[in-house]
Parts: sequence; C-alpha cells; structure tokens
Amino acid sequence: MTELMNFAQSVAREAGELILCEREQADLVHDYKGGNELVTNADIKADQLIRTRIEQRFAEHRLLSEESSPELQRVWESEVPVWIVDPIDGTVNYAHGHIQSAVSIAYCEHGQITLGVVYNPFTDELFSAELGQGAKLNGATIRVADETNLRRAIIATGFPYIKEGIDDMVERVRSILHHCADIRRLGSAALDICWLAAGRLDGYYESLSLWDFAAARLIAAEAGAVCGHFGAVPGDVDPQFFNKNLLIANPALYPQLLELLQQS
Repeated sequence: MTELMNFAQSVAREAGELILCEREQADLVHDYKGGNELVTNADIKADQLIRTRIEQRFAEHRLLSEESSPELQRVWESEVPVWIVDPIDGTVNYAHGHIQSAVSIAYCEHGQITLGVVYNPFTDELFSAELGQGAKLNGATIRVADETNLRRAIIATGFPYIKEGIDDMVERVRSILHHCADIRRLGSAALDICWLAAGRLDGYYESLSLWDFAAARLIAAEAGAVCGHFGAVPGDVDPQFFNKNLLIANPALYPQLLELLQQS
C-alpha cells in the first residue's frame, strides 16, 4: 500500500473505534441540522479526530467534511489536495443501534479522486481502492457481481430527509421493483455502494452529497462497476463529483437500469 493508503486506513480505523466506544457508552446526544438531518456528538468527535490527524500529517491539504466544513465547492478545481470525509455515513442507523454505518474517507488530487476508504467498525469490514489498482475488502480483491438478468437483481436506493420530490422517487421505486428481484434500503449510501462493489448488490441509484459517495464510487469503479447518472450532468461540473441522480451497477445491468430510470 502507498503511504496515503496506510494513513487513510489507519485514520478510518481510529475513527471507527471512537464511534464504537461512543455508542457502547450509551450517551449519545441527538441534534438535527436544518431541523431534519440527525447528527450526534459521536459524528462531531469523529470529525474532529479525522480533521486533527489530517492537519497533523498534511497541513497544506484542504478538507471537505459533512460536519465541520461542508462549504467547500468545486473540489476538482482546488490547487491543493482535498480530503472528502463523512465521519459517520448512516447516522440514523448508528443512533438507533443498527450496524450499517461507516467512516468514509476519500482523497482528491489534481481534480481526480485517487483513493477511497470506507470502514464499518461494527463488522470490521474495510473497503478500499486506489485509482488503477483494483478494489479490496480487508485486503482481498473484490469484483462486482456478474448478474445479467435484471429480474434476478437486487437494487439498492435511499430517500432524503427533505421530502420534496418524494412522489417522483416513489414512482422510480415502483418502476424498478416491477423489473427486478427486490429492493434494499439499508441506510448507508457508502456501504450500499461498497456492497455493490463486493457483489452483494447488483445496482444502486440515489441523489446524495459528495461526502456520501466520493470514496465508495472509486471503490465500485475499481471493482468493475459502471458509474454514471440517470439525469443530465451540468456541463461545468466534473461527472465524478456530481451528486444528483447517481446510478452505479455492473456493466450488464447499467444500461437496463438507466433506461428504466429515465423512463420513470
């Protein structure tokens, strides 16, 4: 592994241990960003830990983080490297005692995400990828599933806290469910996408924030997934960073899902 990968994995594991301990102490403080989105004191503590480790090691780098610095825009234009961090992806799961939550850390340099780490401390599963080097789960190479029949496929998605446009989302679910084996809504976008990379899911679609998918998207792509969008991408935005209408699937299912989602 490279120095950067060693660092990212070490920090992800340290943050994972922190959020494990915080939940075991059963002293979580709940708050709501914008009155809708849950955040806990563990999110804040994990964010502070990751920020501190990055600043100690790479003082000149920038940080795009859900909890402490969400305002950084147009990451691909930054002249210095940027770390893209979600200290707990799946906070609602985390706060309710579920095990589908993860630390997500991506590294972007020269307008390209070149490293991604997603760590679930509850299952001790660490997904990772470096650009051009393949994807791994706890050090073992992973690949997307080879399912070609959409009617046998398991598709994952999610829903936002703000319910604008929910009718359109329900209509997409209706369309997908009529054509696939089943749908999963597991509550952590980063892990959904990593599960797809590992062959546990066959397709995934949703609109997200960049910190939700930056690391996982690279992991899926390195595992052989096609990563794109079922809606238009603005001409002035690099597609790898565009957060609306994401679609990720294996090469056989991607065009089938794309057609369904565009029709619905």
